[in-house]
Amino acid sequence: MKTHFFRVACLAMFSTALLSENAFAQMFSTSGGNTKFSASTPLENIEAENKKSQVILNTANSEIAIRMNMRDFVFPNKLMQEHFNENYIESEKYPTATFSGKVDKAPDYAKDGDYDVSATGKFTVHGVTRERTIKGKMKVEGGKITISSDFEVALVDHKIEVPKVVFVKIAQIIKVKAQYVLSPKK
Repeated sequence: MKTHFFRVACLAMFSTALLSENAFAQMFSTSGGNTKFSASTPLENIEAENKKSQVILNTANSEIAIRMNMRDFVFPNKLMQEHFNENYIESEKYPTATFSGKVDKAPDYAKDGDYDVSATGKFTVHGVTRERTIKGKMKVEGGKITISSDFEVALVDHKIEVPKVVFVKIAQIIKVKAQYVLSPKK
């Protein structure tokens, strides 16, 4: 009887460990994702980069979440960075931008390959949340998942106001480029 109980207990612990490891391996993440944007016009070159974007992807259900601190965007000019944080994006009041959604028609995450993908979810910038579908590419290779996307954000959609005095210097449609290399979460 004791031997049978011991075998059942060992089998239960082994199964739990396997299931936990399997579920654990289904989470991929990065805290060093690269997000760039351009608000350039013929009068002014305005570009910034954030190399600290946080991304988590659950391959079991294709849920994805992206978060970035607005103050982590670095501009080539400190004055531009100050104006971005204080006057336009209001980083103290709205410190983050987020996307939370699900990959539509998820690829086979276990199979290496290049995939056209889209994700639908809630995109929040400047305190305004919009339902968005964002298209991109996904590359599964060597146990890592690389996500890249180019998309646009209209300032008016997120109630980001630009003073009339600089209105012609700042694009009203922002071009965003994202690239995130995700590894299995440890």
